[in-house]
Amino acid sequence: MRPITSLITGMGGTQDIVMKGVPRAGGDSRPGFVDHLKATLTNTNDLQHQAKTAMEELATGRNGNIHETLLSMSKAETSFKMVMQVRNKVLNAYQEVMRMQM
Repeated sequence: MRPITSLITGMGGTQDIVMKGVPRAGGDSRPGFVDHLKATLTNTNDLQHQAKTAMEELATGRNGNIHETLLSMSKAETSFKMVMQVRNKVLNAYQEVMRMQM
């Protein structure tokens, strides 16, 4: 599995570009899309690390609970699939915008 941390660190500049000079409506201080995306990527990365650790512990015999290992692997897989679907939707939206004629 490829770590997601490179995506997270690369987004700091994107958020600065998108949010600088753009005031939120009514002084809204709620987190934006980029904040939610960063949190989701961080959570997905954490779940992948937990699944990897659980697999290693099961393989080395430190943990004999296969159910918890499979559960952590399933959580990581589901979270990663969700992130990939969001990425696909964002790319499709970007491509659709680029196809628009002005």
